[in-house]
Amino acid sequence: MIFKKAIPRKTFLKCLGASIALPMLDGMIPAFAASSEIAEKAPIRLGIVYAPNGMWPMDRWTPKTEGAAFELTPTMAPLKPFRDQLLVLSGLAQTAGYIRPGDDGTPHENAFATWLTGVRPKATPGKDIHAGISMDQIVAQKLGKYTQLASLELSLFVSDLVGVCEAEDTCAYVNALSWRDPTTPMPMERNPRAVFERLFGDSENTSRANRKSVIQENRSILDSVSQSVATLMNGIGASDRAKLTQYLDAVRDVERRIQLAEEQADREVPSLNRPAGVPASFDEYAKLMIDLQVLAFQMDLTRVISFVIGREGPYGSRPYPEIGVPDMHHTISHHQNNPDTVEKLFKVNLYHTKLFAYYLEKMRSTRDGDGSLLDHSLVLYGSGMSNGNAHALDNLPLMLVGGGRGQIKGGRHLRYADQTTMTNLHLTILDKLGLPVEKFGDSTGKLDLLTV
Repeated sequence: MIFKKAIPRKTFLKCLGASIALPMLDGMIPAFAASSEIAEKAPIRLGIVYAPNGMWPMDRWTPKTEGAAFELTPTMAPLKPFRDQLLVLSGLAQTAGYIRPGDDGTPHENAFATWLTGVRPKATPGKDIHAGISMDQIVAQKLGKYTQLASLELSLFVSDLVGVCEAEDTCAYVNALSWRDPTTPMPMERNPRAVFERLFGDSENTSRANRKSVIQENRSILDSVSQSVATLMNGIGASDRAKLTQYLDAVRDVERRIQLAEEQADREVPSLNRPAGVPASFDEYAKLMIDLQVLAFQMDLTRVISFVIGREGPYGSRPYPEIGVPDMHHTISHHQNNPDTVEKLFKVNLYHTKLFAYYLEKMRSTRDGDGSLLDHSLVLYGSGMSNGNAHALDNLPLMLVGGGRGQIKGGRHLRYADQTTMTNLHLTILDKLGLPVEKFGDSTGKLDLLTV
């Protein structure tokens, strides 16, 4: 049956100060849209995932063959299920961060602060910081008017270094991947409870005592809206009921895992001095933060998310004992071509790719309008260096994944001329998101061959 009545896209379930936004349901697409009305399209989203300290050895990352016949290299092996949506990009470089005569030696801040901005950060030990607006924040300024949150900036490490870091430069340049404007870095949140409360709750107080009080008063935010959910369920089709049930189950699961992590934190002190709300297992922690991102996209609370897997450089670099690498990541990135060290570095790169594969699978398995979240997204994955031992900013390991709402043809390896500036990619992404600009950072023009 076809009805002229449709569920508003901005529908929320509200109770006790909590607001649960709905995912895209079939009933939100107006009836008869093909004739007299315009169908509401699923929104396009931008995801950014940054892996630190390069991707060496690059021959285990870069396919030897160009075009559609490219082979999945060892580092890319976990991405096999998504091969048809991968666009592997070779030859791009962070030209703005190149070493210059008299350079004060800030390779990691140049790699990190330049990756999304295309602007070399100003050398300074003080508060007069200056970089450039990042590509994701241009998107957030435009698409944020449609969502509660303009963007989310997340990480898996504490990003509150103060004072000076590389070459007596301010630590601000290694604390933030995204920049709202040239003088305003965007702080990254690493506590899943704080992220959850930002998405679902009104309280900014994330202290342990406050969280326990909230949990005791209301064991689940979703319990407070169960009656509204039941009422809504009675008025929607079977497909929408299944989609809404899946969505609410995912929210409950995330909340349960955060509460479990907090309870565990009361019994033991995590080895990395993590605050309550962060699971002791790094693997569980990373996947929990990924699940929160997928939920934020699914309920259209934001359409722009950046996610940094690890600290760039030596300032808070972590080991990976869970995969048999007890050494600090930054330390082994300076491998000096030692075979044993290179093998450890490969294991870390492979582990990061596995986490990215989990991210993509969650996106692909989440329905969104007439497709999946992955179909309607552009996801940029990569690092600000290739060879960490040489602090090389050339031939960066980069890939673009997702359908971009039908605008991107995946399943290919594209090689561009060496030292083609990465900001040309940013210029192209902005164009695909419907936000064309003439110039971005040190761009020289859009990349070709990205479209169908």
